[in-house]
Amino acid sequence: MKLTSRSVSLPAMASAVLAAALGATLIVTGTASAATTLGAAAAQTGRYYGAAIAAGKLGDSTYTGIVNREFTMITAENEMKWDATEPNRGQFNYSNGDRVLNQALNNGKRVRGHALLWHQQQPGWAQGLSGSTLRSAAINHVTQVATHYKGKIYAWDVVNEAFADGSSGGRRDSNLQRTGNDWIEAAFRAARSADPNAKLCYNDYNTDGINAKSTGIYNMVRDFKSRGVPIDCVGLQSHLTNGPPGDYQANIKRFADLGVDVQITELDIAGSSQAGGYSTVTRACLAVPRCTGITVWGVRDSDSWRTGENPLLFDGSGNKKAAYNSVLDALNAGGTTVPGEPGTTTTTTTTTTTPPDPGTGDCTASVSLNAWNGGFVATVKVTAGSSALTGWKVTTSLPSGTAVTGSWSATGSGTTGTVVWTNVAYNGAVGAGQSTEFGFQGTGSGDGLSPICAAA
Repeated sequence: MKLTSRSVSLPAMASAVLAAALGATLIVTGTASAATTLGAAAAQTGRYYGAAIAAGKLGDSTYTGIVNREFTMITAENEMKWDATEPNRGQFNYSNGDRVLNQALNNGKRVRGHALLWHQQQPGWAQGLSGSTLRSAAINHVTQVATHYKGKIYAWDVVNEAFADGSSGGRRDSNLQRTGNDWIEAAFRAARSADPNAKLCYNDYNTDGINAKSTGIYNMVRDFKSRGVPIDCVGLQSHLTNGPPGDYQANIKRFADLGVDVQITELDIAGSSQAGGYSTVTRACLAVPRCTGITVWGVRDSDSWRTGENPLLFDGSGNKKAAYNSVLDALNAGGTTVPGEPGTTTTTTTTTTTPPDPGTGDCTASVSLNAWNGGFVATVKVTAGSSALTGWKVTTSLPSGTAVTGSWSATGSGTTGTVVWTNVAYNGAVGAGQSTEFGFQGTGSGDGLSPICAAA
């Protein structure tokens, strides 16, 4: 299917009281000032907005400019797959995967790993193996690659596209499937052993609605959860035309109800109703607290594997399309907040501190805070004074017991206590009177951050 080219204003007090009384998740309905990028807008509810990128395009300044500005999660389009990382048995090559990883981490972004095992894009030597020999080679591959990237990957697509299309709801016939029906379980257990902190996902296409294929995957996940097989998330690829099926949100929710996160992993939408389709997908994810993020499969239409269909948010020249605006508007409209821990009930407030006018050659910072029981997302706006900035740093003081768990568009000096945030390469230059944003997510309380900005 994808082959080689893809694989605020405060909520009303009455609403807050009612939500608390009902034990419900409070829906964020707006912010003091709407976020201006996809990543910042998604972060208002604790979510990420990402893109799949290619190492070979990192020399394109228009391409990297969009990536650095808009997205908070990065997926390597092909560079972490089996044929790329182990071209010869036992000989590993991480050069292009590391290029994508470093591009992301150096610009304050997180990384989804894609994909450890897949019946496509296997190196020739693996295609020639079978039975226990292939099983051993596959598990070794999972172990070696996940170990190489240990501690640097937010989530892995451990197994990709292992279920058949059609009405059977069963597994796809492949050389991996013929090693035994427990091969997926074995891969997940190996990945957990190699990197205990990465989220482990199963990823597939044509699973957007409630159908035989998605139900087969649902039954596998339910079985895994009942037996303690480590699985943390399900990826819906969502390669769509015009929009998702009518039961898209219900399908997301039924997986979330199993106790796993749901991630939209490879979104692209072709057709005349593209903008509306993107809005519908975004709103469906925002409606389910455990739908934790969305990744579009490519940056510009000219980068898409769906040649000639123009299914992405930016045209070939890098201009924002109507679909981009529909996504940004949907994200800024708000939704449920991603919980800090599975099963916790969340309540959300949004507050903004307003600094005095910045002086000449200096800057000020304000924070918009979305908080729930046990965690928060802070979006910090840095505003230049009457002179332009060539760099900046923002100091935040975290309360006792609070720790940073992730950040974007800035580099932090630590995770607890007093944390100094400095600009990354693409957002240090801020024009006089202009602003830029960065953000971070944490556990504990985000109260009293009171960010202090200084030119650097």
